[in-house]
Amino acid sequence: MTVLPAPGGVDAQGRLVREGSLARVRPAFRPVVAAVRDRLPAVFGARLHSAYLYGSIPRGTARVGRSDLDLLVALHEEPTDADRDAVRVLGEAVDREFPQIDGVGTLLYGRERLLSDLERHDMGWFVACLCTPLLGDDLAAHLPRYRPDSLLARETNGDLARWLPRWRERIAAAEDTEEARRPLVRFMSRHLVRTAFTLVMPRWQGWTSDLREMAEVFGAYYPRRAGQVRTAAEYGYEPVGDPDVLRSYVDDLGPWLATEYTRVHGVKAPRPDQAPSVPGVARTRSARAR
Repeated sequence: MTVLPAPGGVDAQGRLVREGSLARVRPAFRPVVAAVRDRLPAVFGARLHSAYLYGSIPRGTARVGRSDLDLLVALHEEPTDADRDAVRVLGEAVDREFPQIDGVGTLLYGRERLLSDLERHDMGWFVACLCTPLLGDDLAAHLPRYRPDSLLARETNGDLARWLPRWRERIAAAEDTEEARRPLVRFMSRHLVRTAFTLVMPRWQGWTSDLREMAEVFGAYYPRRAGQVRTAAEYGYEPVGDPDVLRSYVDDLGPWLATEYTRVHGVKAPRPDQAPSVPGVARTRSARAR
């Protein structure tokens, strides 16, 4: 019988608390964070509203030479293609300069969209709960306190069915090498584990960003699928280049999870540009990338 870990990531009232802080950034990564904090204002000037860290670096779990630097940048107005190019150039420069990171990923949004009703329980929640303020005025001050409920589950990950056809296209277009398939396995593994976790999050009444813990929580409610999701969690950290893994994701686990998610929580409200939940608008991967 699976023993559920005690729900974490919530306060005494059951509201989600923000994960990560600048105090948790490990010494090896502090020069990288300082460089980005110093250089972002030069890229955007007065158009920059605020910037945030997210992911393993502000959680204090980043691995030297293996983890990337994840940023969210909010502008006073909607970003342009030139803005995306500029932040990509910045990411490439930082990645070259600091060997302790393995790439830079930057989400770029306009302030109005992040605070919109449409994004209130997706990117708004992401800013308020998963992002650590780095520069500017914190947008979380304009957002509600969140609970791990069905609305949050639907609006964060209730779009898997929409993305499976695109995943199949990406798999078909990838080179037939293990090196080319590993990033796909890593990305899809993480997406599926997070979706599996948020499927049961309202029942567990907590939050975690640890893939292994996510898999354990899910497995307590869906024991028949527990093994698949536990394996996917491991591949999220240490991906393989096996084509059978990718096929199992888009032919078995993914379709089942999308159907069950729709049954339990419904379908995520469509966005005008059909962007994914946390779109990587500007991502650089170094030569060290697996």
